[in-house]
Amino acid sequence: MSEHVHPPQGGRCGDAELKMGSVTSYFGPLCGKEEKIEEERHFRANDRPFNLSYHYADNAIKTAKYNLFTFLPLNLFEQFRRLANAYFLFLMVLQVIPQISSLSWFTTAVPLILVLSMTAVKDASDDLNRHRSDKQVNNRLVDVLIDGELKNEKWMNVQVGDIIKLENNQFVTADLMLLSSSEPLNLVYVETAELDGETNLKVKQALTVTGEMGDGIDALAGFNGEVRCEPPNNRLDKFKGTLNLDGQTYSLDNDKVLLRGCTLRNTEWCFGLVIFGGPDTKLMQNSGKTIFKRTSIDHLMNVLVLCIFGFLALMCTVLAIGNAIWEVREGSVFTVFLPRDQEASAALSAFLSFWSYIIILNTMVPISLYVSVEIIRLGNSFYIDWDRKMYYPKSDTPAQARTTTLNEELGQIKYIFSDKTGTLTQNIMTFNKCTINGKAYGELFDFSGQRVEITEKTEKVDFSWNQLADPKFAFHDHSLVETVREGNEEARAFFRLLALCHTVMPEEKKEGELNYQAQSPDEGALVTAARNFGFVFRSRTPESITAVELGRQVVYELLAVLDFNNVRKRMSIIVRDPKGKLTLYCKGADTIIYERLHPSCNKLMEVTTRHLNEYAGDGLRTLVLAYKDLDESYMDEWKLRHHEASTAMDDREERLDQLYEEIEKDLMLLGATAVEDKLQDGVPQTIEQLAKADIKIWVLTGDKQETAENIGYSCNMLREEMKEIFVVAANTAEAVREELQNARRKMCPDGAEEPTVIKGRAGLFWMEKMERVEDEKTEGEYGLVINGHSLAFALEKDLQLELLRTACMCQTVICCRVTPLQKAQVVQLVKKYKQAVTLAIGDGANDVSMIKAAHIGVGISGQEGMQAVLSSDYSFAQFRYLQRLLLVHGRWSYLRMCKFLKYFFYKNFTFTFVHFWYAFFCGFSAQTVYDEWFITLYNLVYTALPVLGMSLFDQDVNDRWSFQYPQLYSPGQLNLYFSKKAFVRCMMHSCYSSLILFFIPWAAMHDTVRDDGKDVADYQSFALLAQTCLLIVMNIQLCLDTHYWTAVNQFFVGGSLAAYFAITLTMYSNGMFLIFTSSFPFIGTARNSLNQPNIWLTVFLTSLLCILPVVAFRFILIQLRPTINDKVRTKLRKEALPAPAPRRPPARRISTRRSGYAFSHAQGYGELVTSRRFLLKMPLRSRPALFTQTDSPLAQNQPQFYRTIAEEPEDSQGPRAGGAAAAAE
Repeated sequence: MSEHVHPPQGGRCGDAELKMGSVTSYFGPLCGKEEKIEEERHFRANDRPFNLSYHYADNAIKTAKYNLFTFLPLNLFEQFRRLANAYFLFLMVLQVIPQISSLSWFTTAVPLILVLSMTAVKDASDDLNRHRSDKQVNNRLVDVLIDGELKNEKWMNVQVGDIIKLENNQFVTADLMLLSSSEPLNLVYVETAELDGETNLKVKQALTVTGEMGDGIDALAGFNGEVRCEPPNNRLDKFKGTLNLDGQTYSLDNDKVLLRGCTLRNTEWCFGLVIFGGPDTKLMQNSGKTIFKRTSIDHLMNVLVLCIFGFLALMCTVLAIGNAIWEVREGSVFTVFLPRDQEASAALSAFLSFWSYIIILNTMVPISLYVSVEIIRLGNSFYIDWDRKMYYPKSDTPAQARTTTLNEELGQIKYIFSDKTGTLTQNIMTFNKCTINGKAYGELFDFSGQRVEITEKTEKVDFSWNQLADPKFAFHDHSLVETVREGNEEARAFFRLLALCHTVMPEEKKEGELNYQAQSPDEGALVTAARNFGFVFRSRTPESITAVELGRQVVYELLAVLDFNNVRKRMSIIVRDPKGKLTLYCKGADTIIYERLHPSCNKLMEVTTRHLNEYAGDGLRTLVLAYKDLDESYMDEWKLRHHEASTAMDDREERLDQLYEEIEKDLMLLGATAVEDKLQDGVPQTIEQLAKADIKIWVLTGDKQETAENIGYSCNMLREEMKEIFVVAANTAEAVREELQNARRKMCPDGAEEPTVIKGRAGLFWMEKMERVEDEKTEGEYGLVINGHSLAFALEKDLQLELLRTACMCQTVICCRVTPLQKAQVVQLVKKYKQAVTLAIGDGANDVSMIKAAHIGVGISGQEGMQAVLSSDYSFAQFRYLQRLLLVHGRWSYLRMCKFLKYFFYKNFTFTFVHFWYAFFCGFSAQTVYDEWFITLYNLVYTALPVLGMSLFDQDVNDRWSFQYPQLYSPGQLNLYFSKKAFVRCMMHSCYSSLILFFIPWAAMHDTVRDDGKDVADYQSFALLAQTCLLIVMNIQLCLDTHYWTAVNQFFVGGSLAAYFAITLTMYSNGMFLIFTSSFPFIGTARNSLNQPNIWLTVFLTSLLCILPVVAFRFILIQLRPTINDKVRTKLRKEALPAPAPRRPPARRISTRRSGYAFSHAQGYGELVTSRRFLLKMPLRSRPALFTQTDSPLAQNQPQFYRTIAEEPEDSQGPRAGGAAAAAE
């Protein structure tokens, strides 16, 4: 790969990185090496021998599990950990011993080898892909400073303490301390999408003392600073360390560090010192372990297989004892013509017959069970891949089942953990509405005064009069343009404010082609709106702002920027226009601005508030705008005090805040803006459907609280009719406990104070300890919003059960400001104590740990690169496809798998029990009741396809009805269709059927003669009759179980019966006997028996006695205790298909809650914008483009925040956890 990694490759480049648990230590423990825990990292720049003595990890990464030598042993070891595989291996060994075996060894060997090799090939190809991606990442090249010169080195050879040079658009090689850069003030711009999902730029700044070295190779080579810092950890938002240089100590924090996984943007070059490499980097530390996921049915099957082994051993013991008794009592009579071996005794005979019966009765757990399960899962995965209704044409993305082993678990989901940005929202901001001087703009009304819904077909405002307008900006209310162009003063002041009061950086490549780089997407949206309405922000210097107002260029003198921060929640700017008039422009959150307005604005404030409530009801993000005229003398005096405060050594922040407070009062209200953060299509409907299916949805987002709440409302997750929405935002553990307890007591006043934890055991041999917290009932619906600070306390040992109890009582839980690791911890908490199936869905690298932690991980292939998709089990392009994945594919897969298992155990138990009854009639001699060929072909040919047909095509109701009645989903969550109870019922049913299938043919054949007087009561004729009855009954039972007939099912059932008769007649023919005499002893049996009417009457009677009770029982059950499926199916017979639901415009919600400040959550750039050294570049060179695609709607420069709903080219994705999350705390 070339040295410059350009953005288009960006998505894939970090792929490998996140899939890695630190596998490097995999073999450490095996070799007996003790891992020392690192307390502190200490290294020296440019001193490899010194740094190597600490044995820090180098920069190579390893995510693959196997290599050439370890593949076979490790893979076989993993496969034989599956109980059934080990059991079949044991059987095969038994079948090779001639004294025991009454069946040939190939009946077990062939299927076992097939299964093992299929799985091994699948594992090998997965691992090869991992090797490839590791190799690709490890072999990327970077410039490293070695022995005083820059050399091109592979990434994997980079060591801690090396100095490396990065260029624009390159990936950051390892975690680095920034030394110097090409930009003024030693700034660099990085994009952190791989780490926290944010596509806008972050700014990092080097220490001045290292920045002075610039790109002087000699200075850098002579740099010998010593760094002491924290050991490797997974906190993306914090870094503590110190640099010792020439006897001085400088402190290092997160702003001086570039993390692996970031991309350098807009910066020609920079130099950095490697702090952490490879597995120690924060990216790798955050990647979470890859867990081998198994479904609950897998776990249940393991337990059932154990029970079956126990039962098998019991049966064989009974038969062996029977053999001993028979040998002593009856066996001596036969020794005349069946002489025994000399040393043989009854005990030895019993011992051998025990093992012989183990071989004969092994069909209770046939290996074909495992093969069939894999085939069914594969088939159901293909349905997901092929589903056209989950294909997204705009980005040409089909749904993809990346794991084939988890399908039926999709039908049992109880909790969904979703990311917000890019999963629920598109992360695209649009300027939708505004209110200026009491008049609202942006809505359309028809002649009768009714609100018209705005769609893509609605006529747009024509901005062609404005040469500098942004062609991608769309607005539909023509009256606003007319107001501005007619010379309305308030409207002009409104847009002038938007064009001046911000920290956006403009970039003009060609004359008139403007690109804005904003700190948050909504800042960009507001400046773009002003630009289109004729107030174009053109350029800025530290002392001035140039704007083009309705075609006229105006230069404003910039006197002060009163910057935004989380406490102020507002931003102001003081400018002098060309006429010398001084004005302060301010924009901010409504509550904050309202407190500072002049009393004369009260009337206007009421009207504006009404509009703001409407906007909040639509889920829009609002900002209020105000201004104030200043007089010259006051301003001079204020500037002096401002200068003193800003250079003060102590209490600088407080003094500045007081000054800002003093000047920002008695403001005049202009109006308010409403920006829409578009939701993805169909999100509210999907959430409503999933809630009806009794699935609980938790949103875990790195975004700030107001944004998350707003989206909660617009998604229908939080509803006005909810009884109460609790907000937990305390800053100490005690206060968090109190808030959680108060919420719990309100929801469930008579609940116990202490949580009841039910302890139990589960798993194989009941080795695993299990703890479960019961669900508690509440009256009405509640919501819970908890922020990252409080969540950190709540996840600690002594508080987590309190959090779990309170959260699980709520219908909706929203956690904001969450780090990637906290997302995973929340998922694990629910997994551990709820014993419910969980699903995590996200689209960015910061969702990877959560996707890996949940039972099922779903990745959305959106705008944030491919990280989430690569770690996921299922992926698709839009959140709304989740309802189809669960309510249709998931439910069907679960239903099919349960039906398959019940029927499969039934047919095999029945088959095996007949052997058991026969033992009492053959002196317990381990003779088989059926022909040996029938035993070999029973599971492989005669019954394989019909049951596969049912398990691949069966549906209780079709997809439309599944959507119409989401309640159909709930039996899966409660595991109603296949459980230990269902298994016991299945065994009892088999026991009854096998008694009929053995004793009716036995009694009917007893002493019977053919119509020509010859005998039919011989062993071979009986074997043929028994197996024919068995097969016909099994097929009728299958037909009763099938709800949905297709041509394929009919063909399989008819075909397998036809195949049975054809094969039987062939095998029992003279020709086969003459060619292979010893293999086909049943000569002529078929034609002698099957032409007798009494044989067919026996088959009919047996079938009737087996099937009638089943039909009667099912009929009575539906009458007395119908399941939800029965009710819907009855309804379905009476009604026509439901039509697809119409798209209705959403109802208007008037809300008193309002979105918070729509700026970035990090400190603003006011200082930077006005700093003297900023923009002191050589005038010749224009800055390189921020994004190579100029059409990105995101020209941004620091955390993004708000988003909203229409299907647009989805371009970009925003705020996320991690770095962003902390910036605000």
